[in-house]
Amino acid sequence: MTITDDSYVLITGGAGYIGSHTALTLIEAGRKVIILDSLVNSSVEAVRRVEKLSQTKIPFFNLDIRDTEGLKAMIEQYPNISAILHFAGLKAVGESTQIPLDYYHANLTGTINLVDVFTKSKKAQNKSPINFVFSSSATVYGDVTRFPNGVMIPIPEHCPTDPINPYGRTKLFIEHLLRDHTQSPQNTNWNVAILRYFNPIGAHPSGLIGEDPLGIPNNLLPYLAQVATGRREKLGVFGNDYASRDGTPIRDYIHVLDLARGHLAALERLEKITPDTTADTGFCREWNLGTGEGSTVIEMVDAFSAAVGRDLPYEIAPRRAGDVLDLTAKADRANEELGWKTQFDVQKACEDLWTWTKQNPQGYNDSEAN
Repeated sequence: MTITDDSYVLITGGAGYIGSHTALTLIEAGRKVIILDSLVNSSVEAVRRVEKLSQTKIPFFNLDIRDTEGLKAMIEQYPNISAILHFAGLKAVGESTQIPLDYYHANLTGTINLVDVFTKSKKAQNKSPINFVFSSSATVYGDVTRFPNGVMIPIPEHCPTDPINPYGRTKLFIEHLLRDHTQSPQNTNWNVAILRYFNPIGAHPSGLIGEDPLGIPNNLLPYLAQVATGRREKLGVFGNDYASRDGTPIRDYIHVLDLARGHLAALERLEKITPDTTADTGFCREWNLGTGEGSTVIEMVDAFSAAVGRDLPYEIAPRRAGDVLDLTAKADRANEELGWKTQFDVQKACEDLWTWTKQNPQGYNDSEAN
C-alpha cells in the first residue's frame, strides 16, 4: 500500500498510557496521527505533551467510539484516514468482574460501532485498504497451567483461548468479530493485526508522558509508584500461594516503548499487503508482544525498589478474582514476521517509570510543573 503525505493514522484511546506512547512513536517515524479519546480514564494533557515532545500539532477529538454521529463527522473532516490503531476501551481485570456489563458495552459495542462506521464510510465503499491494528491482550489465553507439563508456557499464538474474566472475554469476542469481518467477501479491503500483549510498564525516558490512571491504580507498577510517593501506604500482593518460585504470580513485563514499536511494526506489515481485487477475504493475523521472560510480583517490587533506592512496603492479600499463575509470551512470530524485538529490560522500565513519577507525583495534574 502506498502511504500518501496527506494520509492519517487514527489512534482511538490515544490519550491513554499505551496510546500516547504509540502516537509519539508513529510521529517520530514520520506518520500523521489523529487522536480520539473519551477521556474517561485519561487526560488531554498527555496529548499536549506528545505534541511538545514531537513538536507537532495533533488533531484531537474528545469522542466515545460509541458516538456514531461523532465518528461520521470526524471522518468527513479527515477523509484520508488510512489506518486505525484501536486502544479505546475499559481494561482492568478486577474491575471487569465487578461491572461486567460496563465492559461488554464499552468494549464490544464500541468496537462494533467503530468498525461499522468505517466500513460504511466513503473510503470503505471505494474499497481502499483499511489497516486496523487491535490492542488485544494475553488474558484471552486464560490460565495456561490447565495444560499439563507446562507445554503452553511460554504462550504461543496457537494456544487455545479460554479467558476467565469479563475483560479477557471482551478482548476475545472482539478478535472473533474482527476475524469474521475480514472473512466476508464484502470486506476484502480490511487488513487486521491482532496484538496480544502482555504487561506494559515504564514510561518515556523524558518523564513527560507515562501511566496516570484515574482513582486507585489497578496495575502493579502504577500502584507501587504511588506507594513510593506516599500517595498509598503500601502495596497489596494478591496471593503468595501460587506455584511459582516465590508464590506470587508471574507476568511478562514489557517496556511501553517496545510495545509502541510493536504497533508500528504491525502497521508496516499490513501496509505491505498488496490489494487483490480477486481475493475472497481480507487479512487477519495474531501476534504476541512480550519479552519471553516472566517476573514474579515480588521480583518486580524488588526491581522498582532498586530504581527508587529504598525498599517499598507491601503486604500479602488474598488472591484476586480473575488472576492466573503465569502469563509469559512466546514472541517468536512477531520477531520473525514483524521484524520486531524488545530493546529494554525490566530494570530500565522501572527506572523510566521512576523518572516519570518523580517529575509527576500527581500524574498529569502536575502539568504546570512541566
